[in-house]
Amino acid sequence: MKADGRHSADPGAGLVPTASPAFQIIVLGAGGGPNEDNVTGLLVRSTARQWTRDSILAVDAGVHLAAIVKIFEEHLPRAIARRRNNNLSPASTRGENPVTHDLENPKLFMVTGPFANLELPYETAKANATYVFRSLISTYLITHPHLDHVAGFAINTAALQQTLRRKRVAALPSTIEAIKEHIFNGIIWPNLSDEGDGAVGFVSYDRLVDGGNVALGDGEGRGYIEVCDGLAVKGWSVSHGECMKNNHQGSYSSESTEVGYSPYYSRRSSRKDMSSGSIDSARSQTFPQNPEKKAYDSAAYFLRDEQTGKEVLIFGDVEPDSVSSNPRTGRVWQDAAAKLSAGLLTGILIECSYDDSQPDGMLFGHLTPRHLVVELGVLARLVNGLASRGSRPSSPRKRKRPSNCHKLPFEEPQLRRTPSRHPVRRRTRSIVSPSTTARGESFGHASSEAVLASENSELRAVAKEDGFNRELPKGASKHMISPLQGLKVVIIHIKDPLRDGPDIGHTILEQLKGHEAEARLGCTFMISESGTSLWL
Repeated sequence: MKADGRHSADPGAGLVPTASPAFQIIVLGAGGGPNEDNVTGLLVRSTARQWTRDSILAVDAGVHLAAIVKIFEEHLPRAIARRRNNNLSPASTRGENPVTHDLENPKLFMVTGPFANLELPYETAKANATYVFRSLISTYLITHPHLDHVAGFAINTAALQQTLRRKRVAALPSTIEAIKEHIFNGIIWPNLSDEGDGAVGFVSYDRLVDGGNVALGDGEGRGYIEVCDGLAVKGWSVSHGECMKNNHQGSYSSESTEVGYSPYYSRRSSRKDMSSGSIDSARSQTFPQNPEKKAYDSAAYFLRDEQTGKEVLIFGDVEPDSVSSNPRTGRVWQDAAAKLSAGLLTGILIECSYDDSQPDGMLFGHLTPRHLVVELGVLARLVNGLASRGSRPSSPRKRKRPSNCHKLPFEEPQLRRTPSRHPVRRRTRSIVSPSTTARGESFGHASSEAVLASENSELRAVAKEDGFNRELPKGASKHMISPLQGLKVVIIHIKDPLRDGPDIGHTILEQLKGHEAEARLGCTFMISESGTSLWL
């Protein structure tokens, strides 16, 4: 894969790093519709593990088994027979320079593509793909219950007959309840779960705690729960547009005065709202609240490799905090900043559904390049805040006082005295997860209720201000010019407009590069592509 994420001459080879990667991420579906064969679906595994039972985690499954079959159909003809080698090197697991052995007790192995060095128990693509589905994938980590994220898994459960163990669906409680009530309900699809009337028992539910479960894990892994062999997860709820009040799949904003409006079910917008495609417009849009609606819940998941402690952040569908009625992404960036500063965060997978021609009044709970760079600018400021104080994430056993934890970089006294052109009212309540409120402590970073209440207000203010390129404060490190240097940001969930003209992925990538150059973030953008691997 080239630097921009497009695949190279070896389909499925993906981005091969110079350093040893902690994660392999297989992209089954990179799009956000409307084509049903390219919607969100990922497979993730720790590179410290071989292709063994329960070694693969599925993250969303809008497309799933059919995409795995397609990969096998492409690469199975190049499989070779060789003697089983239980000591494969990391290089060999990426399909580099495959070595054939003598044919004493030979086994068939994949040598190219995302499943390189997988021992094949069967002869056909369909049979081997089903083997991966039944035996190697243990858990389905779902960000939210929209069809383009769950349809493949629901349909594929019909292939779980005569298996030894049920599949595990892990998600935040609102997503579990939506799947239970609206999919595995005996009407839309048979109740193949182990809960409710007529339960068949193919699927079990694992309800995650928003912000992580403090009772689980230890040290840097506190709050994480194991989801497959070698990987653990911690999730945060984020907002994905709005839904009707009587729908359980959503959260009301905890703010009481200043709100935003993203018309997920409404296309109301004025001519003033029509975007110019600039970062400035992404900062400045605000909308009146619709009291009959609430924010639709999605999730962002931190996956932790238990062998190395490295982490990757994967977002479900998410809208900009600057237009949200319940802005919650700031909590994720705060968590990510501490990990990035400590050298633990290797990459971010995040949606960018539209190019900058999409107006704010028609985002439908999604991001554009101008909004994504604003969001990453918040992360950059938090990273710079840690760098300017020379701080590192504290032990998870200790609490942090809320005095200075929420301050953002570049906020020298003289800058604070300059009023923003978009003043923000203070909220009376914080936007914080129930689990965090209850325990009042952090997982290795500042996340107390008082900190989040103050920080979320400032994050919103920063997202509306001009000036990613303010002059650096005196004595600031040159690293602060590119605070996200080395971070890989992989774009998923691009919506295909299905029309003639330039490739939408290329357009989005060029717009992201342009905004990044202006913002001086330092990160590298890549466009994901179905059937390829990412090594992070």
